[in-house]
Amino acid sequence: MTRVAAVDCGTNSIRLLVADADPSTGELVDLDRRMTIVRLGQGVDRTGRLAPEALQRTFAACREYAGTIKEHGAERLRFVATSASRDAENRDEFVRGVLDILGVEPEVISGDQEAEFSFTGATKELAGRDHLAKPYLVVDIGGGSTEFVVGDDHVRAARSVDIGCVRMTERHLVRDGVVSDPPAEEQIAAMRADIEAALDLAEQTVPLREARTLVGLAGSVTTVSAIAQELPEYDSAAIHHSRVSREKVREITGRLLRSTHAERAAVPSMHPGRVDVIGAGALVLLSIMERIGAEEVVVSEHDILDGIAWSVA
Repeated sequence: MTRVAAVDCGTNSIRLLVADADPSTGELVDLDRRMTIVRLGQGVDRTGRLAPEALQRTFAACREYAGTIKEHGAERLRFVATSASRDAENRDEFVRGVLDILGVEPEVISGDQEAEFSFTGATKELAGRDHLAKPYLVVDIGGGSTEFVVGDDHVRAARSVDIGCVRMTERHLVRDGVVSDPPAEEQIAAMRADIEAALDLAEQTVPLREARTLVGLAGSVTTVSAIAQELPEYDSAAIHHSRVSREKVREITGRLLRSTHAERAAVPSMHPGRVDVIGAGALVLLSIMERIGAEEVVVSEHDILDGIAWSVA
C-alpha cells in the first residue's frame, strides 16, 4: 500500500483525497475525503482573471488541506487544477500561492488529461459489474467545463467543452450582477441553446451515442441524485452508484429552474455553494441524457480525484 494525497482544484470547488492505494489489487482505501466550495472561477468568464477574494478563499482551503495531509503522513501529493486556472491571465499568482502552502506546483492540466483522470476514477471499480454494458460514457459536469469520455477498459475518445454550471449561470442567469430568482424563460432557452451547441462540438470527436452506460460525476449530478432520493442530508454512501431516470432528472431540473434561491437553499442535501448554480448543472445533465437517449444515469462519487490518486500511486 502507498499512502497518497490528491487535490483537485476546479472552478467551483477544491477537493482533497488522502488514501492508501494498492495498484496490485486496484483497491483505494479512503482515509480522508473532503470538499470546500471556493468559487475560484468567480468572474473568470467575464474578466479573464482570478479574483483576489477567490484566490484568498482557495489559499485558505489549501492551508487546511496541508494540515490534513501532514497529519495522515501521505508519501506523495499531486495537485491538479482545471478549467478556471487554465483560462486565467493571472494563473501565475495562483501557482505561486499553492507552491508556498503545499510545497508542490499545481498542474494546470488540459481538458483531455482531465477526462482521462475522470474516466479512470469513475470506472476502475465498475469492471466487475456485468450488468453495466460497455462502452461507458463518463460525463464530469464541473464549474467551468464538462468532460465527455467514451471507453471500455481504456479511453477511446475524450473532449472537454465550456459548459460548466458556474460558467452557464454567469453567462445566462445573471442580471445586474445577481442571479435571476427564478430565471426567465428566455434566459433558460439561451442557456439550453448554448449547451446544445457545445454538445454538437463534443460529438465531433466523441461518439456520445455509442455509449451503453452513462456515468455521471461531480456535484451537480450527485446533488440531483440526493434530491431524487429525498435524502435528509447529503449521504455519499447512498449516492454512490445510485441510478436516476431521465424522467426524474427532467422533473428535478424543471423544479430547480422554477424555484427561488430560498427554496433551493431549503433542500436538505444542498450544499450552500451550489444553490445558485445547481439549476444550470442539472440542465446540462438533462441535455446530455436527451441527446444520447440515456434512460438513466449511474451516479459516481469517484471521479477525477480518484483518478489523480491512482496516477500518483
